[in-house]
Amino acid sequence: MIAAVNRLWGAAIAAVTAGAVAVSGGPAAAADGAIAGVDVSNWTGEVDWGAVTSGGGKFAFVQATEGVDYRNQRFEEQYGGALAAGLVRGAYHFAQPHESDGAAQAEFFLLNGGAWKADGWTLPGVLDLEDNPYKDRNGKNGCYGLSPADMVTWIKGFTDRYRQESGRRVIIYTTTSWWRTCTGDSAAFKANPLWLARWAADPGELPKGWKRHTFWQSAEKGALPGGQNTFNGTQDELEELANPPAEITVAGEARSRTRYTVTVSNTGPHPVTQIKVSGRAYGGQRVVKAPGCSFSGTAVRCEIAELGRGQKVTLSFTTRPGSAKGAVGLRFTVGAVRLTLSAS
Repeated sequence: MIAAVNRLWGAAIAAVTAGAVAVSGGPAAAADGAIAGVDVSNWTGEVDWGAVTSGGGKFAFVQATEGVDYRNQRFEEQYGGALAAGLVRGAYHFAQPHESDGAAQAEFFLLNGGAWKADGWTLPGVLDLEDNPYKDRNGKNGCYGLSPADMVTWIKGFTDRYRQESGRRVIIYTTTSWWRTCTGDSAAFKANPLWLARWAADPGELPKGWKRHTFWQSAEKGALPGGQNTFNGTQDELEELANPPAEITVAGEARSRTRYTVTVSNTGPHPVTQIKVSGRAYGGQRVVKAPGCSFSGTAVRCEIAELGRGQKVTLSFTTRPGSAKGAVGLRFTVGAVRLTLSAS
């Protein structure tokens, strides 16, 4: 990705991603059937979004911020233009890891265009990690003066804060060579979608930890305005990335032969309502106490009216054993999740 701004220093800098390879004979084009998209910044200027859509583009990424003090002055125009053209779109932050910790830059990004919305049109935000384009200005190396361990800590600070505030895992844009050099080939972020930059005919080797890329930037320019990109999936999958389904996590513990707990957590980006929890005791036990739930004999039923993003509820159950010996416990069903709590 082209460094989107020369910060405070005047003339434009045409800095490319570390390890990006220019393709002889022209930029790589999206393969037949591939879902194409673009990335743009202040340096792109006014974007002809009609040309993007007529050329087959389905998504766009727009630079929102850089470091802790730069905002793309064209962001609203470009971001709004992409939406008006019917494109799924997302914002990206150009990292400057030497300027502040990762959490501070995530907050700056979130406050200035990087927040995710559950509107079906907004992709998770992007953390743009690439070779330092300002070496002669800031005196730092390609890794911004950070050791691999410090860089991993910085990235974790950014990704953790973004997920905490938005409920989404930030997309990581990088090259395989920069990732190897500057993070020491960390596999700590494999759960984050990967936007791979490689200006070549194919994506090539992926950074360590990722088994697939989600987006691929194949060229700086091409048939569509801005950087040339493809999505590694179907249109339905692209739309699901913008608006994922609700997600709940269920965990439990058998504290003793007669005391059990079940914790239901909302680990997705949306509020979840009317969560039904049903359970049945086995091993000769019957349920005798379940605050907030209804129970009779071996059966118990609970309903959680609503769980906001990041919220969780812990339910407690008490049983009375029968005369039988051996394993006892409770079997629960929460939506599609089945959980067995067993005590010997």
